[in-house]
Amino acid sequence: MSTTAEPEIPFRYFSLQVARTRRLSPSLIRVTFHGFPGDGELADFHAGGRDQSLSLFLPHPGQEAPVVPVDPAGYRATFAAWRALPADVRAVMRSYTVREQRRPDGGPVEVDIDFAVHEDGGPACRWALAAAPGDRVMVLGPTSADNGSVRCRPPADTEWMLLWGDETALPAVGGILDWLPAGTRVRAWLEVPHAGDRLELPTAGDVEITWLVRDEGAPAAVEAIAGAELPEGTPYAWLSGESGAMKAIRRHLVGERGLDRRRVTFVGYWRRGVSEDGLRDEPASDGDV
Repeated sequence: MSTTAEPEIPFRYFSLQVARTRRLSPSLIRVTFHGFPGDGELADFHAGGRDQSLSLFLPHPGQEAPVVPVDPAGYRATFAAWRALPADVRAVMRSYTVREQRRPDGGPVEVDIDFAVHEDGGPACRWALAAAPGDRVMVLGPTSADNGSVRCRPPADTEWMLLWGDETALPAVGGILDWLPAGTRVRAWLEVPHAGDRLELPTAGDVEITWLVRDEGAPAAVEAIAGAELPEGTPYAWLSGESGAMKAIRRHLVGERGLDRRRVTFVGYWRRGVSEDGLRDEPASDGDV
């Protein structure tokens, strides 16, 4: 009986440990990771910037490390083995953005992941609030900067960009703004819970940000965008955050503003009332526009 090997994909599993944490704002905690000793110090980790995502595996309370039975046969075999474990044993898996990757002063590679946190958060939120140096996680991360988990890809003829995200999308927005070529025109609407969540987001682009602060009674993003005068020229839109709000904004842009749906990238990071595990079990949909 012959078997067919998995095609090579630019991802592999990396064991990481927490180097330090920093509170960025009331709703965001930055966790900086190093490679776990013996796993190559992240020498093969190569993020593509922008909204680069990865799969993060976290331990349950009381576990020293996340339980992920890595199978040398490849990602699919590992995922199947992980899914076969009892839910209270196998690692908690969540999707996150690589906020930054760097090698300071020629030392070990560092990777930053920013966590949106709140009082009634789920297991990843609780883990981030308690994270301490030495804590262990695992990621399925990129080994090539050119990989399909970078979703923000404006076409070459783009003349300006529209960005929308809530607090869960701020790390990706920050990565996109870091990457922008000098002078790129951007209109961004960013929803956050508190005034203290307005972050400094360095960029070489020509960026106008409208902060929609819920504590201050800000309108919904779709209302704010619908009432705005948008720039002339060929646009590209990137939308990420809560799925319901994202769909409403996409519907407005395509149905009322006339944007070509092929020029709108949309990624639902979460859905009100549904865990990421629940979202993962739902069938994929291209939305209703």
